[in-house]
Amino acid sequence: MNGESFNWHEFLGRWQEEWVPRPDEDEDGGQTVVPPGRPGADEAAIAAAEERLGQRLPPSYREFLAVSDGWYVDQTAGVYQLGGAADIGWFQDPYGMTPLYEQNLGDNPRKEDVLLAGMWQRALRLETDSDMSYALLDPGDRDQDGEWALYVYKGWSGELPDRYPSFRAYMEAMYRGFHSDRVERPDFVNATTRAQDAHVEEARLLALRGRYEEALPLLEEALSFGRPPSAVLLNQLRHLLAPRGSRGYGNLVADPRYLPEILPVEAMTAARGEWRLGGDDHWLGMMTARGAARKTAEAVLGTMRDGTHRYAPPGPWGRAVAKARESARWGATDAAWRVLRDALSLWEAPGPLLIAPIGLLADPVLGPLITPERGREILATPRAGETGPAPEPLPDLDPPGLAWLTEPAANRRPLDGYRCVWVEGIDPARLPALIGEEGAELSAPVDPREASWRARKPHEGEGVELWEDRAVVAVGRTAEAWAFAFDGHSHHLNKLFLSPAPAASSSGRAVVVWRDPRHSSPGDHPAAFHLSVAEQGEELYAFTVRGTEIQCSGAIPEALDPARLFRPEDSELNCELRVLEALHVELGLSLPRFALTQGRLRTFTTRSWTRAPRAGEGFAYVSFVRHRP
Repeated sequence: MNGESFNWHEFLGRWQEEWVPRPDEDEDGGQTVVPPGRPGADEAAIAAAEERLGQRLPPSYREFLAVSDGWYVDQTAGVYQLGGAADIGWFQDPYGMTPLYEQNLGDNPRKEDVLLAGMWQRALRLETDSDMSYALLDPGDRDQDGEWALYVYKGWSGELPDRYPSFRAYMEAMYRGFHSDRVERPDFVNATTRAQDAHVEEARLLALRGRYEEALPLLEEALSFGRPPSAVLLNQLRHLLAPRGSRGYGNLVADPRYLPEILPVEAMTAARGEWRLGGDDHWLGMMTARGAARKTAEAVLGTMRDGTHRYAPPGPWGRAVAKARESARWGATDAAWRVLRDALSLWEAPGPLLIAPIGLLADPVLGPLITPERGREILATPRAGETGPAPEPLPDLDPPGLAWLTEPAANRRPLDGYRCVWVEGIDPARLPALIGEEGAELSAPVDPREASWRARKPHEGEGVELWEDRAVVAVGRTAEAWAFAFDGHSHHLNKLFLSPAPAASSSGRAVVVWRDPRHSSPGDHPAAFHLSVAEQGEELYAFTVRGTEIQCSGAIPEALDPARLFRPEDSELNCELRVLEALHVELGLSLPRFALTQGRLRTFTTRSWTRAPRAGEGFAYVSFVRHRP
């Protein structure tokens, strides 16, 4: 139907042959069993209409009239009947829509908005029976073939009109809608439904063979005809192509084969607090209406919300998932992705309606790893026993070293500072015992953009002094086997600073770096950078740079000499880059960018990074609270 030529006899004839009432018409005793068409108008009747209107009709509408002089469209709550050549006439904007649309054009309107504003007075009205709806052909909105755009305006909806590029495009859409409205009728089986169902099965196999780009248009067309299960298959492809979005999977939650993968994915939006319509009760009601047990849905929502959910499929793929999670939970996201990528071919579909490991997206540790690019790589990989060429592996996302800390990112403000403790050769799970506040434990995986919100203000914690500066740190392990505790939202480095390096180094070497937050304008506060290195509980060397002032202690290696790294004639950024590069080369320090900016790491609250003021030392704590007017 989308070629250069179009056979109206064949198209309308097929529609007439397939015509049956909608299920609701049967239930209501509807008598609409007469095929929707009429005998075609002859050329004289069409020419007479054109003479009356003062316009030659657009090609596809003219051709339609010659085959059927009107049509029963039967659009639910919309246009019901299209008139013939003798019935059509100019709309002439009887309801004064033109000024309403013109007043919203603004100073620099889009071409399509200008066309829409003028359409009401130009349009040709086609419908003769409708539910406060109008089918309007606009001679002012033409394409290169002379076709007029057709607008359907539903007066009761308050929405903008739906635009179709031609009468033919409108009728094709109405034909697809005719099929969608009857998909629930068990007796609605014909050549079109069989062809579309065959396309769905073809698309399912193409998707499993990694040929998702060929599967997409087949499923999109089948969905436009309402063919089950095109929607759930298509949503899996679309979800992996846009992993941060949300998709619905209908009644798959009612099937125990699919529930472990699908229900957590369905819960993602509600778990983030983005389910506005009635909150948890409404979401739970929707899941139970689709066939999930309420207690099961409540339990899954709870684990999604507290970060304890685990995607745990069976078999070799499940073992690869567990191995990848162990890497990703400490920040080695590239290594984790490589494990998943290498095992994708081992994924087995629990049933014919699942064509991809969609449950990955709901795992709090592994889900963030699935970028749109990686989602495409998943879809391009043959799986579930199907064969085909494997896609070219994507490059790793994490750069080496520390230089990325100077790069502004969408979820890390460029004015933020950072501070980090590295401890050589230990399990990251030991860090809370070394530098954590009393009773500190690792949390469930946390979004790094939310971690700093968990930090208590000094006046909020029982027994916490105003001078204390306790940090909420993300915990992981570097590629060089240093355990790290990182805070990307640090406060200012003040003169009460007490390095946690000695406490962290009780069983190995420890390094502390603190970069003062950046400032919007020079001179607000001198830039500050601190480095301290300790071993076996004793500080080996340290330096703090504030503007042009440098304080040093211990035997600092030449490669880390602050006088060499922080040159007065150089920019603040260049100095920072130089010292971060030196730390990477000299001490082997790095940090995983993806895990700290987009992944999910476990966190804990440290002891204070500042000491109590001594006699004669002043201290002030200022808190700002924003009130809405």
